[in-house]
Amino acid sequence: MNLIHLKYAIEIAETLSMTKAANRLYTTQPNLSRAIKELESSLGINIFKRTSKGIILTLEGEEFLQYARSILRQVDAIEEMYNTNKKKQIKFSISVPRASYISTAFTEYIKEMNIDCGLEAFYKETNALRAINNICDSDYKLGIIRYQDTYDEKFKELLKEKDMHYETIFNFHYLLLFSNKSKLAKKEKIFIKDLKSYVEIAHADPFVPSMSLSTLRKNEISEDIDKHIYVFERGSQMDLLSESPNTFMWVSPVPKRLLQRYKLVQKKCIDNDKIYKDVLIYKNDYKLSQIDKQFLEKINIIKNELKNDLK
Repeated sequence: MNLIHLKYAIEIAETLSMTKAANRLYTTQPNLSRAIKELESSLGINIFKRTSKGIILTLEGEEFLQYARSILRQVDAIEEMYNTNKKKQIKFSISVPRASYISTAFTEYIKEMNIDCGLEAFYKETNALRAINNICDSDYKLGIIRYQDTYDEKFKELLKEKDMHYETIFNFHYLLLFSNKSKLAKKEKIFIKDLKSYVEIAHADPFVPSMSLSTLRKNEISEDIDKHIYVFERGSQMDLLSESPNTFMWVSPVPKRLLQRYKLVQKKCIDNDKIYKDVLIYKNDYKLSQIDKQFLEKINIIKNELKNDLK
């Protein structure tokens, strides 16, 4: 077993595909397969299980990968510590929901930074499960997760189990977002029944502990809407909304500058009573850096701007 084998195993776990992993690692698939067989043989376990539908991680494989990621993080830390030629570098990492107010805060934060040294920033938009896993397994320092208030206890139990600090940074009702060319833009009051003929754009990967994806989608999407487009990437959602007047989306409040850029309108739905919350998470033994605090302060500034805009 060597560090290369560990890197190979982690990449396969990330992609669940020998072909994709080989391409990312700039090696051949036979070479990658041979390395994994040697690794499994030396450990006496099966890290991956090959099925007709592709590759899946075994329970032993999941346990092994936790150690492998930890080892590689420590190796990186040692190399960085003793690399005297390396410039001082600002590091920042966070996983967040697909939220326009958070991305705007990040953009403003980066724009205003006075960077006299190196910068390594990771900003990942994803669902709550991956945000939690990124902190546990991938060395991300911060996360912001979003969920309905009714699921609060489920998430608190999970976060306590993962030894994580959590604090609510925003409570809100979802707003409706649609093109300024939509007929909805002319309505003074919008009710859920008014959405029935429209196509709902929704996130493709919601998550709540102990709930199946199919059940969760039924709870998250509008019950009276039978036309849905599931999209992972926030930029694509904005383009769809902008170019398709027959679409809409439930969103956290969006800054005016983005509404103007994409020619969108956001409005309240009179009979929408679901409350959502965005929750900051990080490991209990992690101390917020000055960089972290500055970014969180920028989120507060953008959030207060939104509250004033919605009055």
